[in-house]
Amino acid sequence: MTPNESSPLITYYGDDLTGSTDAMEALAGQGVDTVLFTAIPNDDLLARFRHCRAIGLAGTSRSESPAWMDQHLAPALTWLRERGAALCHYKTCSTFDSAPEVGSIGHALEIGHHLFGHPGVPIVVGAPQLRRYTAFGQLFAAAQGEVYRIDRHPIMSRHPVTPMHEADLRRHLASQTSLAIGLIDLPTLAANDVDARVEAAHEKHAALLYDVLDANSQAEVGRQLWRMRQPNGGFVVGSSGVEYALLAEWRRLGLIETPQPFSNPGPVERIAVISGSCSDTTARQIRHAEAHGFTALRVDAASLVDDALATAELDEVRNRALAALAKGRSVVIYTALGPNDGQLTLPDNSSAHLIGRHLGSLLRDLVSAERLHRVVVAGGDTSSHAIQELNIQALTTRLPLPLTPGAPICTAHSSDATYDGLEITFKGGQMGDDAFFVRIRDAQLD
Repeated sequence: MTPNESSPLITYYGDDLTGSTDAMEALAGQGVDTVLFTAIPNDDLLARFRHCRAIGLAGTSRSESPAWMDQHLAPALTWLRERGAALCHYKTCSTFDSAPEVGSIGHALEIGHHLFGHPGVPIVVGAPQLRRYTAFGQLFAAAQGEVYRIDRHPIMSRHPVTPMHEADLRRHLASQTSLAIGLIDLPTLAANDVDARVEAAHEKHAALLYDVLDANSQAEVGRQLWRMRQPNGGFVVGSSGVEYALLAEWRRLGLIETPQPFSNPGPVERIAVISGSCSDTTARQIRHAEAHGFTALRVDAASLVDDALATAELDEVRNRALAALAKGRSVVIYTALGPNDGQLTLPDNSSAHLIGRHLGSLLRDLVSAERLHRVVVAGGDTSSHAIQELNIQALTTRLPLPLTPGAPICTAHSSDATYDGLEITFKGGQMGDDAFFVRIRDAQLD
């Protein structure tokens, strides 16, 4: 399908679920109707969202191998390309954490480069809205009010699966791909002949990393992304900084209108939270929630990867959670309180996936038994695998949270009435302030 006025402005594949809802929120919050599918939809489901100008597909590639990507990512990107959008985005985490054998962004870049067949594939990671910045190819990210170079970031430099030990993103990608990657740096973006410089670099390199430091550089990157898009649809790699940059250009060109405000759904009496995150940020959120009326329940992660122990562990935690919910209390079920809290060394990715699915099954049972209306899943990898247990086919944005961009309250769309209309938030481990879970329960915007 060739892009035209009735085609989507953009399609995207999210390498995990929290990243996928991040991009959805960026678009929907600025008036671009967006749907996020949890798998390639059938024609009937797709037709329900024909009005959407952005189509997302939530994936799990952040925690998968290059061989898995060859088998699953290539068909997903092919399906997205067939939607006929002007651009197709491979959505990464804004911290860009990845490794040659797990979540290889370089390998995903190679797949997209081959499928779309054009040089100069843009890479955009900086997103000031999320306090992520790129300058001279180096990535910086905030944590607890401070901005760190990503290889010195207190969380991402110690990520249990894909720790970031290199801040120069071209050097980081060099261990994952042999494609030549150029740089459009801040002085180039501010130059009078920026168009000519970008065009020359586009022809010289297989991919181009763009710096994004502030609103001005972001707007210029958006202009270049849209100006350099390919006639039959282009390919771009990066964080939701891609969407934020394009939104500025689309608004400048009059392609999108002023967004309508979202209505606040209001507080609920109780919610359920499941967490497979081992970040300090999530640990603080769990402790804060417990201090503000939540019942906190630890689930033993080691038991969840042992078939002989998993059933008994799940039964015990489920029963305790149901008892708390029946008394009107919110619950948070977690596997760890921070990176040093008995962290489990997993033999392979399938074990991590199994933990996510078990946590998802716990949440499914709680929603079904107590008819919960709002829930939270914490942890990027956990979210991607937990949602597979909830029979949710699509998500749309219910309420963006200005204090926590990238983790909106979503509306679930399901063929199962138990989950259709469920309000659900997916949160990356490092996202949100200490009161995050309480804010979700109370739909608190400030």
